[in-house]
Amino acid sequence: MAGSTTAERGERQQESSGPPPARRLRVRRLRVIIILAVALVLLSVGTVWLLYGSQWLRVERVSVSGTEVLTPKQVSEAADVPLGSPLISLDTDAIEARLRRKLPRIDSVDVSRSWPHGIGLKVTERTPVLLVQKGGNFVEVDDEGVRFATVSVAPKGVPTLQLMLSRPGSRAASLRRFGADRLVREAVRVAGDIPAFVARATRSVKVRSYDDILLVMNDGRTVAWGSSEKGSAKARTLTALVKASPDARHFDVSVPTAPASSGS
Repeated sequence: MAGSTTAERGERQQESSGPPPARRLRVRRLRVIIILAVALVLLSVGTVWLLYGSQWLRVERVSVSGTEVLTPKQVSEAADVPLGSPLISLDTDAIEARLRRKLPRIDSVDVSRSWPHGIGLKVTERTPVLLVQKGGNFVEVDDEGVRFATVSVAPKGVPTLQLMLSRPGSRAASLRRFGADRLVREAVRVAGDIPAFVARATRSVKVRSYDDILLVMNDGRTVAWGSSEKGSAKARTLTALVKASPDARHFDVSVPTAPASSGS
């Protein structure tokens, strides 16, 4: 009995000489967690310093693409990108807003970071569909009716808008009812619906009232378009009418289901 007790006592002493397996595993896991936490903190601090505090990831150049009338220099100067600032903290929305405010010709702009040192400005300019004559200059109007630029020389292939609303009667009533801006937008819609081959040859778009819009071509031929409604149908009808009567001087598609042509 005494020998048995001594043996059991020896076994217990041997087991207590080191931590049990479960305890060792918990200690090992705790060490790994502490090491990983320290590494993560160091990595975060290093990343923040790299992005905001170092000289490695700062704006050094601005590249511009997509310009047609504007020059890259004009866009770059209007963007006013703060060179030397951290690339990560640059406010791209503010740059976009600044460009659209300073250069109304810009329809949209994509501002992107080009790591490690660049900013890219991809510009889309507005395209004029009509010109409004103002003194000796021309105001360009895009397909949304936005008057975005004044130029001294009329761009080729862009018709001039003429608002002929000064006479009394239905024309004056149309102006009072719809307003000049609405009538300009109606003319813009018509200009967008004109078949391409007619648009290239159109000299002016005359708005005499809401439902009396007339196209005057370079060779003197005219097209009575009516209102801006049913533009697609009128475009198809006009295309067929011109092919059927190539020598006609006047085309009327104001009612696309009952077109007419006259003169020769």
